[in-house]
Amino acid sequence: MAYLDNIRTFVRVYELGSMSAAGRDMRISAAVASARIGQLETHLGVRLFQRTTRSLSPTEQGRSFYEGAREVLEKVEEAEARVSEITETPRGTIHVAAPLGVGRRLIAPQLPGFAQAYPKVDLRLRLSDRRIDLAAEAIDLRFFLGHPADSDLTIRQIASCARVLCAAPDYVARHGAPRDGAALVSGGHACLNLRFPGATEFRWTLQTPEGPRPYPVSGRLECDDGDVLTAWALDGAGIALKPVFEIADHLAAGRLVTLCHDTPPLPVQMACLYTHRRLQDPKIRIFMDHVCGRVASAVTQAEAQATPLRSADIC
Repeated sequence: MAYLDNIRTFVRVYELGSMSAAGRDMRISAAVASARIGQLETHLGVRLFQRTTRSLSPTEQGRSFYEGAREVLEKVEEAEARVSEITETPRGTIHVAAPLGVGRRLIAPQLPGFAQAYPKVDLRLRLSDRRIDLAAEAIDLRFFLGHPADSDLTIRQIASCARVLCAAPDYVARHGAPRDGAALVSGGHACLNLRFPGATEFRWTLQTPEGPRPYPVSGRLECDDGDVLTAWALDGAGIALKPVFEIADHLAAGRLVTLCHDTPPLPVQMACLYTHRRLQDPKIRIFMDHVCGRVASAVTQAEAQATPLRSADIC
């Protein structure tokens, strides 16, 4: 097992580019990660990385060894998965990623129940609104809203999530309530935008009688955390485009009101993304079955409980 741990450490150092990052990912110290790499280099009789005080890069031998090391780990995972299926006792670690709002409200609440039902499975949940590369970051499955760019991965649809344009009653009282996308743009309304490094979308697509149409929106406030946008909207700082399940309580309580009723936003798909190989692991299949159905029910329940106050009701 020590040699296998050394190989696992080498793969994560190679993929993440540093001892400290690999250590954090594997729950070990950078010193332990470095010692494992040293043991592996001694065993192989070659240097796998070139190290300086500022950088770490793989050698030619390191690049060659990485491909074989990945194959070894994949074969071990497949063998462990077959044993788990035969014994009907899923075991191992599942690495899960999700957007901040989805993860906090819908995914995280499901994990303690799964952990209790399957005590030999450890769960690692990573929340971020940025795009996550499953292979590069060793993620088993990723929940998302929208349409992924990863065309070579497998998608499991979960729910179609209604969305609304919303603002605080105070904002509507001061700036008026746009009834459609054209009024939203021509009125110079402050739009609160979800942006993160690499984002290319600067428009909100709304439903019109002629079909979906993108509207170029602008605003002085943007953030890569959707919950921050909600907080700004509650403070009267502008208009936000939000899934109903994220703001159901605020809509029901009248803290936020809906806008642009003539051209509402398109719903957004919630789904789970994974590689075909990962589906062969029984613990991944069991986890998705456990979580996806419960998340779909939670979305439906939140949308049913939200009774949005329309802006017209306060004018």
